[in-house]
Amino acid sequence: MSRITNAVASRKRRKRILVKAKGFYGSRSKLYRQATEAVDRAMVLSYAHRKVKKRDFRSLWIMRLSAACKLNEISYSRFIEGLTKAGVELNRKMLSEVAIHDAEGFTAIAEIAKSKATLIAKA
Repeated sequence: MSRITNAVASRKRRKRILVKAKGFYGSRSKLYRQATEAVDRAMVLSYAHRKVKKRDFRSLWIMRLSAACKLNEISYSRFIEGLTKAGVELNRKMLSEVAIHDAEGFTAIAEIAKSKATLIAKA
């Protein structure tokens, strides 16, 4: 009886890893063991970096809003507080888009926030 090697399935499994490693530098895209390690690490980091990407974008929107708020003479924290009290349910992404593309509209939103925000007397 001839020996069964399962070659088709093994080749398919290795090929799947090497296809994912396409574009990696040197042996990481050519040799199976290095490719497996590189692909495993890339998959872990891609999952983690999808989370980091969300943090980075939120940070960007907050920076844009803070700059736009300064132009309208209100701090970012008072702006968000005023919007919350006024019941405005625009998220930071949309608010930053409004600030970039519609300055008059953002000024109107800032006025709403100013009217509802807690006033603190300057000492």
